[in-house]
Amino acid sequence: MVDQSKGAGSETAVSRAAGAGMPDAEHTPLEQRSFLLLLALVTTLFLYLLKPFFGAVFWACVIGLLFYPLHKRLLVLWGGRRNLAAVTTLAVCVVIGVVPSLFIVGSFLQEGADLYQRLQSGDLNLGNYIDRIRQGFPAVQRLLETLNLDLGTLKEQLSGAAITLSRHFAQNAVQLGQGTLQFLVSIGLMLYVAFFMPRDGPRLITLLIRALPLGDAREHLLFGKFAEVTRATVKGNLVVAVVQGSLGGLIFWLLGIHGALMWGVVMTLLSLIPVVGASLIWGPVAVYLFAIGEWGQGMILTAFGVGVIGLVDNVLRPLLVGRDTKLPDYLVLLSTLGGFVLFGMNGFVIGPLVAALFVAFWEIFIREFNTPVSQPTGPASLSNGGEGGE
Repeated sequence: MVDQSKGAGSETAVSRAAGAGMPDAEHTPLEQRSFLLLLALVTTLFLYLLKPFFGAVFWACVIGLLFYPLHKRLLVLWGGRRNLAAVTTLAVCVVIGVVPSLFIVGSFLQEGADLYQRLQSGDLNLGNYIDRIRQGFPAVQRLLETLNLDLGTLKEQLSGAAITLSRHFAQNAVQLGQGTLQFLVSIGLMLYVAFFMPRDGPRLITLLIRALPLGDAREHLLFGKFAEVTRATVKGNLVVAVVQGSLGGLIFWLLGIHGALMWGVVMTLLSLIPVVGASLIWGPVAVYLFAIGEWGQGMILTAFGVGVIGLVDNVLRPLLVGRDTKLPDYLVLLSTLGGFVLFGMNGFVIGPLVAALFVAFWEIFIREFNTPVSQPTGPASLSNGGEGGE
């Protein structure tokens, strides 16, 4: 009886120790490895389950990072009521970001439908634009002939591509509607998850720091870098893109170019790509204006594109993105392009974020694992004797 009570008492102590979060010394190496293997498998499976919702979850985390300072102020204002502060933060996010975006997307789709109808009816013929460029710039035609490129073939290809594109949209109208429904569902899911991000974000970060075996100081540094780069990339790139797209749409509207709003939205999206961006739209339009003899409009568009739209990219992007992320401009460009290739539209955030974490990890490695040599190599007695003599 006495032995059994002692055994029961020791078992109770072990269970209490385990419940208090203390490691159990009874685990064998096989048990630990088996548990870690199952942990990796379950984590991989869980992440695979979240894969269809990656974009929604990712942007919910971005919203949580961007609006967390507002959430903290509202938390103080509402007397610590977390749910009320989270709802108010989410409402501000919807008013600032979601509603204007839906309005712009709706207008873009409307002008895109008008463009489709003009292509289908023949009012808009891309081949005519090629003919005007060929007539306006004979030297270009001779140059292309030297390079064994035929503008006539290009004209036929563009006309055929326009017809094929029109037919594709007509045949896949149902799929486009399903894509729009999926987009709206993703926005709803994003907003639902975004409600919890400011409210429960600090608690999740604390749990991650406890779980990850990297050292608390390194984990705080990496999470801080993650938040800093995400805020800088999103705010900086979006500000630059919106400003460039708005300026491009404005100059198109002032010059009477058809579909100014649609092309402004396209320039906004392309402006997420550093350096080139909006020039992929206004540049060919300026060439076409010169080709048809509209030299005044062509000069105005070229001067405005280079001196105003381009200046926004050259001035604002290094200030808003490069300075806060502490990344050189060429690394921001390469990581953004690579992000677009691998992750689509999400890549303009994920690319610079991966680059910043890459730099942060190597800085930690250099600082902690490669100790710099503080004195010349050689016999210790000689170096010590030299320092003593000095």
